[in-house]
Amino acid sequence: MRISITDRCNLRCRYCMPEEGVDKIPMRDILTYEEIVTICEQAVSLGVNRFKITGGEPLVRRGCPDLIRMIKSVPGAEQVTITTNGQLLEKYLDELIAAGVDGINVSLDSLREDRYKMITRGGELKAVQDSIDEAVKTEIPLKINCLLQKDINEDELYDFAEFAFDKGIDVRFIETMPVGFADADAGLSNERVKLLLHKKWPKLTPDERVHGNGPAVYYHIPGRKGSIGFISALHGKFCHKCNRIRLTSQGLIKPCLCYGDTVDIMDALRKGNEDDVRRIITKAVMEKPMEHCFGSDQRPEKHSMVEIGG
Repeated sequence: MRISITDRCNLRCRYCMPEEGVDKIPMRDILTYEEIVTICEQAVSLGVNRFKITGGEPLVRRGCPDLIRMIKSVPGAEQVTITTNGQLLEKYLDELIAAGVDGINVSLDSLREDRYKMITRGGELKAVQDSIDEAVKTEIPLKINCLLQKDINEDELYDFAEFAFDKGIDVRFIETMPVGFADADAGLSNERVKLLLHKKWPKLTPDERVHGNGPAVYYHIPGRKGSIGFISALHGKFCHKCNRIRLTSQGLIKPCLCYGDTVDIMDALRKGNEDDVRRIITKAVMEKPMEHCFGSDQRPEKHSMVEIGG
């Protein structure tokens, strides 16, 4: 279960949200940490035992490491990880480790300062790089998520691969999905990315090691540290293996990222009806569609990534 704890973010990435941001949701309409933990408790009772904390940017919400500690204490919860843009990661890294975080994903779309600032509309690349360097020193599994865009950062493909090999971490290339402000046509297909990487590194071979819970397919160069992952939602549809549901900060469960359909859990939660909470989680899982419609003329999900947790 991917859990968005806030719709707010300290960046304005061009494929995620408009420059002026989105309308802020009043805190009274956002799930409290205690409510999120209750959902996790009921989810665990149904067999959902791995959780990822997302946003917006989760570290802009006060007490994010405390929430991770609370979920980790739920009997049966096996794993709690976080996805962040890295701007605040160094500041909170010790707290996240103390809370027991099991993994950290950092979104990073350029290794060039001016370009990073352009893509994120003002982000500080050094803050992310410093955060990554500090995280690499720990034993926490670290992954970098990168969206390659035509005529924007596609020329950094090899730089990101070398980044993975040099630091001994996973760099995953994610195909741009047509959700919210994102334009799939502006992204590179992972088929093209893989072909280019193979041309430069002919020894690139499948990496059969388990890297996490998601759909990424990994490759590595024998003898070198680090791996390259591909999350190919458009050109390598993995719907038959998808095991994810998404909880928005407003208490809506999304069975599939592609579609706008949601199941509201907030009302049952605030009425204190645990049986209804379990029933709603089950309903959301059972309503998960057979497959998404990315790549077709349909574009049912109109909300931006920052609003739904990606």
